[in-house]
Amino acid sequence: MRTPVTIVRSPVTVAATVAAVLAAGLVVSGCGGVAAGSTIAPLTPISRYSLQVEPGLDRIALAVHDSGLSGPQRAALTALVGRFHAAGADHIRIEAPSGNDPVAGEAAWGVRAALEQAGIPGDRIRVAAYIAPDPRAPVLAGFETFAAHVPNCADRHGDMGGRISNQSSAGLGCAITANMAAQIAEPRDIVAPRAMTPSDSGRAAVIFDNYRSGQPTSAPQDTLVSGRIARAVE
Repeated sequence: MRTPVTIVRSPVTVAATVAAVLAAGLVVSGCGGVAAGSTIAPLTPISRYSLQVEPGLDRIALAVHDSGLSGPQRAALTALVGRFHAAGADHIRIEAPSGNDPVAGEAAWGVRAALEQAGIPGDRIRVAAYIAPDPRAPVLAGFETFAAHVPNCADRHGDMGGRISNQSSAGLGCAITANMAAQIAEPRDIVAPRAMTPSDSGRAAVIFDNYRSGQPTSAPQDTLVSGRIARAVE
Protein backbone atom coordinates (compact mmCIF):
# COMPACT_ATOMS: atom_id res chain seq x y z
CA MET A 1 0.00 0.00 0.00
CA ARG A 2 1.37 3.32 -1.08
CA THR A 3 1.44 6.18 1.32
CA PRO A 4 0.13 9.47 -0.16
CA VAL A 5 2.69 12.21 -0.28
CA THR A 6 1.64 15.81 0.29
CA ILE A 7 3.77 18.47 -1.36
CA VAL A 8 3.75 21.76 0.42
CA ARG A 9 5.02 24.74 -1.54
CA SER A 10 6.16 27.87 0.16
CA PRO A 11 4.66 31.23 -0.86
CA VAL A 12 8.01 32.19 -2.39
CA THR A 13 8.03 29.13 -4.68
CA VAL A 14 4.42 29.70 -5.83
CA ALA A 15 5.06 33.37 -6.59
CA ALA A 16 8.18 32.50 -8.59
CA THR A 17 6.25 29.92 -10.63
CA VAL A 18 3.43 32.36 -11.44
CA ALA A 19 5.91 35.03 -12.46
CA ALA A 20 7.71 32.61 -14.77
CA VAL A 21 4.44 31.58 -16.47
CA LEU A 22 3.40 35.20 -16.99
CA ALA A 23 6.80 36.09 -18.40
CA ALA A 24 6.62 33.18 -20.86
CA GLY A 25 3.16 34.27 -21.98
CA LEU A 26 4.37 37.79 -22.66
CA VAL A 27 7.26 36.49 -24.73
CA VAL A 28 4.99 34.26 -26.83
CA SER A 29 2.36 36.96 -27.38
CA GLY A 30 5.05 39.47 -28.35
CA CYS A 31 6.00 37.41 -31.40
CA GLY A 32 2.70 38.03 -33.21
CA GLY A 33 1.03 40.84 -31.29
CA VAL A 34 1.35 44.57 -31.09
CA ALA A 35 4.14 46.10 -29.06
CA ALA A 36 3.26 47.95 -25.89
CA GLY A 37 2.50 51.59 -26.44
CA SER A 38 1.86 51.22 -30.20
CA THR A 39 -1.45 51.68 -32.00
CA ILE A 40 -3.69 48.72 -32.74
CA ALA A 41 -3.15 47.36 -36.22
CA PRO A 42 -6.16 47.09 -38.57
CA LEU A 43 -7.92 43.77 -38.94
CA THR A 44 -6.85 43.42 -42.57
CA PRO A 45 -4.33 45.29 -44.73
CA ILE A 46 -7.18 46.59 -46.89
CA SER A 47 -8.87 48.23 -43.90
CA ARG A 48 -5.83 50.46 -43.38
CA TYR A 49 -7.05 52.63 -46.27
CA SER A 50 -10.62 53.67 -47.06
CA LEU A 51 -12.25 55.63 -49.84
CA GLN A 52 -12.59 59.32 -49.00
CA VAL A 53 -14.06 62.33 -50.76
CA GLU A 54 -12.93 65.93 -50.95
CA PRO A 55 -15.61 68.65 -51.11
CA GLY A 56 -15.37 71.20 -53.87
CA LEU A 57 -17.38 73.96 -55.52
CA ASP A 58 -18.46 74.44 -59.13
CA ARG A 59 -19.26 78.14 -59.31
CA ILE A 60 -19.37 80.88 -61.93
CA ALA A 61 -19.24 84.66 -61.47
CA LEU A 62 -21.59 86.82 -63.51
CA ALA A 63 -20.90 90.51 -63.92
CA VAL A 64 -23.79 92.87 -63.16
CA HIS A 65 -25.11 94.75 -66.20
CA ASP A 66 -27.81 97.38 -66.33
CA SER A 67 -29.33 95.58 -69.31
CA GLY A 68 -29.58 92.25 -67.52
CA LEU A 69 -27.98 88.93 -68.42
CA SER A 70 -26.02 88.80 -71.65
CA GLY A 71 -25.99 85.97 -74.16
CA PRO A 72 -22.68 84.48 -72.99
CA GLN A 73 -23.89 84.65 -69.38
CA ARG A 74 -27.04 82.70 -70.25
CA ALA A 75 -24.90 80.14 -72.08
CA ALA A 76 -22.69 79.82 -68.99
CA LEU A 77 -25.78 79.24 -66.83
CA THR A 78 -27.03 76.57 -69.23
CA ALA A 79 -23.68 74.79 -69.02
CA LEU A 80 -23.80 75.08 -65.21
CA VAL A 81 -27.23 73.43 -65.19
CA GLY A 82 -25.88 70.55 -67.27
CA ARG A 83 -23.04 69.98 -64.83
CA PHE A 84 -25.50 70.26 -61.94
CA HIS A 85 -27.65 67.44 -63.32
CA ALA A 86 -24.61 65.30 -64.11
CA ALA A 87 -23.20 65.71 -60.61
CA GLY A 88 -26.48 64.92 -58.88
CA ALA A 89 -26.13 67.88 -56.52
CA ASP A 90 -28.86 68.87 -54.11
CA HIS A 91 -29.32 72.56 -54.90
CA ILE A 92 -27.83 75.57 -56.67
CA ARG A 93 -26.88 78.57 -54.57
CA ILE A 94 -27.08 82.13 -55.90
CA GLU A 95 -25.14 84.78 -53.97
CA ALA A 96 -25.69 88.46 -54.59
CA PRO A 97 -23.36 91.18 -53.28
CA SER A 98 -24.51 92.98 -50.19
CA GLY A 99 -25.09 96.73 -50.33
CA ASN A 100 -28.73 96.96 -51.47
CA ASP A 101 -27.82 97.84 -55.03
CA PRO A 102 -31.06 97.51 -57.05
CA VAL A 103 -29.30 96.48 -60.25
CA ALA A 104 -27.36 93.71 -58.47
CA GLY A 105 -30.59 92.52 -56.83
CA GLU A 106 -32.33 92.39 -60.19
CA ALA A 107 -29.38 90.49 -61.63
CA ALA A 108 -29.63 87.86 -58.87
CA TRP A 109 -33.34 87.31 -59.50
CA GLY A 110 -32.64 87.25 -63.22
CA VAL A 111 -30.17 84.41 -62.62
CA ARG A 112 -32.82 82.55 -60.65
CA ALA A 113 -35.33 82.97 -63.48
CA ALA A 114 -32.78 81.74 -66.03
CA LEU A 115 -32.08 78.65 -63.94
CA GLU A 116 -35.77 77.86 -63.67
CA GLN A 117 -36.15 78.24 -67.42
CA ALA A 118 -33.26 75.79 -67.85
CA GLY A 119 -35.13 73.15 -65.84
CA ILE A 120 -34.07 73.64 -62.21
CA PRO A 121 -37.07 73.46 -59.82
CA GLY A 122 -37.56 76.55 -57.69
CA ASP A 123 -37.26 74.61 -54.43
CA ARG A 124 -33.73 73.58 -55.41
CA ILE A 125 -32.52 77.15 -55.88
CA ARG A 126 -31.35 79.18 -52.91
CA VAL A 127 -30.63 82.91 -52.94
CA ALA A 128 -28.37 84.54 -50.36
CA ALA A 129 -26.09 87.55 -49.96
CA TYR A 130 -22.35 87.70 -49.45
CA ILE A 131 -20.15 90.46 -48.14
CA ALA A 132 -18.50 92.17 -51.10
CA PRO A 133 -16.25 95.25 -51.32
CA ASP A 134 -18.39 96.67 -54.14
CA PRO A 135 -22.21 96.67 -54.34
CA ARG A 136 -21.80 95.96 -58.05
CA ALA A 137 -19.62 92.89 -57.46
CA PRO A 138 -20.45 89.82 -59.59
CA VAL A 139 -23.39 87.55 -58.81
CA LEU A 140 -22.18 84.05 -57.93
CA ALA A 141 -24.00 80.84 -58.87
CA GLY A 142 -22.82 77.32 -58.18
CA PHE A 143 -23.21 74.06 -56.30
CA GLU A 144 -21.16 71.78 -54.08
CA THR A 145 -19.19 68.96 -55.67
CA PHE A 146 -17.35 65.90 -54.43
CA ALA A 147 -14.11 64.41 -55.73
CA ALA A 148 -12.62 61.08 -54.75
CA HIS A 149 -9.36 61.43 -52.86
CA VAL A 150 -6.53 59.45 -54.47
CA PRO A 151 -3.79 58.68 -51.93
CA ASN A 152 -0.16 59.06 -52.93
CA CYS A 153 1.09 55.53 -52.45
CA ALA A 154 4.66 56.48 -53.36
CA ASP A 155 5.04 58.21 -49.99
CA ARG A 156 3.66 55.28 -47.98
CA HIS A 157 5.85 52.36 -48.96
CA GLY A 158 7.49 52.23 -45.54
CA ASP A 159 10.31 49.88 -44.60
CA MET A 160 10.22 46.75 -46.74
CA GLY A 161 12.88 45.01 -44.68
CA GLY A 162 12.35 42.21 -42.24
CA ARG A 163 10.28 42.80 -39.14
CA ILE A 164 9.58 40.68 -36.09
CA SER A 165 6.02 41.97 -35.57
CA ASN A 166 4.55 39.91 -38.45
CA GLN A 167 2.69 43.04 -39.59
CA SER A 168 2.27 44.01 -43.23
CA SER A 169 4.03 47.01 -44.71
CA ALA A 170 2.48 50.45 -44.32
CA GLY A 171 1.66 50.74 -48.01
CA LEU A 172 -0.17 47.41 -48.43
CA GLY A 173 -3.70 48.17 -49.59
CA CYS A 174 -2.94 51.70 -50.79
CA ALA A 175 -2.80 50.79 -54.49
CA ILE A 176 -6.23 49.13 -54.40
CA THR A 177 -7.80 52.20 -52.78
CA ALA A 178 -6.06 54.54 -55.23
CA ASN A 179 -7.31 52.54 -58.22
CA MET A 180 -10.90 52.53 -56.93
CA ALA A 181 -10.79 56.27 -56.25
CA ALA A 182 -9.47 56.96 -59.75
CA GLN A 183 -12.11 54.83 -61.48
CA ILE A 184 -15.28 55.59 -59.52
CA ALA A 185 -17.79 57.42 -61.70
CA GLU A 186 -19.82 59.18 -59.00
CA PRO A 187 -17.87 60.16 -55.86
CA ARG A 188 -21.18 60.82 -54.06
CA ASP A 189 -21.65 57.06 -53.92
CA ILE A 190 -18.78 56.97 -51.42
CA VAL A 191 -20.72 59.22 -49.03
CA ALA A 192 -24.07 57.43 -49.29
CA PRO A 193 -25.58 54.75 -51.53
CA ARG A 194 -28.10 55.64 -54.19
CA ALA A 195 -31.80 55.13 -53.59
CA MET A 196 -33.08 51.78 -54.83
CA THR A 197 -35.79 51.57 -57.44
CA PRO A 198 -39.04 49.87 -56.36
CA SER A 199 -39.28 46.14 -56.89
CA ASP A 200 -41.42 44.58 -59.63
CA SER A 201 -44.36 43.44 -57.50
CA GLY A 202 -46.30 42.24 -60.55
CA ARG A 203 -43.61 39.76 -61.53
CA ALA A 204 -43.27 38.60 -57.92
CA ALA A 205 -47.03 37.94 -57.77
CA VAL A 206 -46.81 35.75 -60.90
CA ILE A 207 -43.97 33.72 -59.40
CA PHE A 208 -45.89 33.14 -56.15
CA ASP A 209 -49.04 32.11 -58.03
CA ASN A 210 -47.08 29.59 -60.08
CA TYR A 211 -45.45 28.25 -56.93
CA ARG A 212 -48.76 27.80 -55.14
CA SER A 213 -50.33 26.03 -58.13
CA GLY A 214 -47.35 23.73 -58.65
CA GLN A 215 -46.27 25.30 -61.94
CA PRO A 216 -42.65 26.05 -62.91
CA THR A 217 -41.55 29.39 -61.50
CA SER A 218 -38.67 29.96 -63.92
CA ALA A 219 -38.97 31.70 -67.26
CA PRO A 220 -39.27 29.54 -70.39
CA GLN A 221 -35.93 28.45 -71.81
CA ASP A 222 -34.80 30.15 -74.98
CA THR A 223 -34.90 27.92 -78.05
CA LEU A 224 -31.39 29.03 -79.03
CA VAL A 225 -29.88 27.29 -76.00
CA SER A 226 -32.08 24.20 -75.96
CA GLY A 227 -29.93 22.17 -78.40
CA ARG A 228 -27.62 19.31 -77.53
CA ILE A 229 -23.90 19.69 -76.96
CA ALA A 230 -21.80 18.73 -79.96
CA ARG A 231 -19.84 15.47 -79.68
CA ALA A 232 -17.26 16.28 -82.36
CA VAL A 233 -14.41 16.26 -79.88
CA GLU A 234 -15.27 12.94 -78.25
